[in-house]
Order: sequence, then C-alpha cells, then structure tokens
Amino acid sequence: MNSSLLYQIYQHPLIKEAELSQIVDAHEKVELQKGDFVLQEGKTANSYLVLETGLIRSFAYNYDGEDITTDFFTAGELVIDVLSLFQRIPTQENMQALSDCVCWEIDFDKFQSLFHSITGFAEWGRFWMTGKLFHFKQRAIEIATRPTRERYLSLLKEKPEIIRQAPLKHIATYLGVTDSSLSRIRKEI
Repeated sequence: MNSSLLYQIYQHPLIKEAELSQIVDAHEKVELQKGDFVLQEGKTANSYLVLETGLIRSFAYNYDGEDITTDFFTAGELVIDVLSLFQRIPTQENMQALSDCVCWEIDFDKFQSLFHSITGFAEWGRFWMTGKLFHFKQRAIEIATRPTRERYLSLLKEKPEIIRQAPLKHIATYLGVTDSSLSRIRKEI
C-alpha cells in the first residue's frame, strides 16, 4: 500500500488519475534509522526519496574539513541530489538522517521511464525544479543580505521541525554562523 502523501506530491492538472497511480506505484517504502546515510560524497545517486516523516540533512566539507549543512529535508519534500542523479556524476554532498525516517523511493530507471512516457509528469518536474531554483536563489540572497537573527526567525517560522530536531551545530552552519553566535541569538529571542 502506498502513501497518500505521494498522491499529494505528484498532483498536477496534466497527470491523469491512472498515470498518477503508475507514478505512485513506482515507489518503494524505505525506513531509515537516525544516522543512516541516504547518499555519500563520491557516490552517484541512483534514486530519490519522498520524505514522509523525519528529518534529513545534506552537508559538504569545507576547505578546513568541517561539515557545513547545505540543506534540510522535512516531511513532504523530495530528498534528491539533482546534479548527481540527472547528470550521472558523483555527488559532492552527503545526505544523512537526523532522525528515524519513513520515505518513498523511486529509482532512476523507473523515474526516467515514467518521465518520458507521461507528458504531465515532465510538466510536474519542470514546476518542481522551478520551485527549487527559486528556493536556492532566495537562500543565497538571504545569506548575503539578511542578519543572522532574521534568517533564524525565518527558519523557525517556515520549518520549525528543523529547530526542534536538528542539533544546534547543524542549524548554525546552515545559517552561516558559529554555534556560540546562534546560542546568543536564541537566548535573545
């Protein structure tokens, strides 16, 4: 039995009901334990996940060997390394479960087959990708133009589950500050 979440995620006016069922049925349920890796640096992604419950973070190592959080994935989001999956190249990031997670996985070959045979799925993909590009552009602008306090408050409003579940050090690197600076901001709030 597949999750109703998948029906919500893949809703698009150009995807017919039978096609939507095909897309949903192509996913397999996967359960991750806290600490499990979804993808590790140097490996090529062969699937992506739809996260039903839990929290996953992506991170990369900087020039000093410190891990820097590049993104968080929360319930209802796709856990995907777009470049690695679609360009078929090794990833520069790691993706790791920060809590126990329930996910729905679709492998690359099944995705490709559906993407090329269901016109509406291709449109859904373009719409999803446009949203992600907007998100990353906004994040880059915020890092450059907004004070840390505002970025923290924005994260608290938009994704409170990150604040509740992620270690302070991961939130700090995501916001581009030190642990101690973030601790001060949290105390002020």
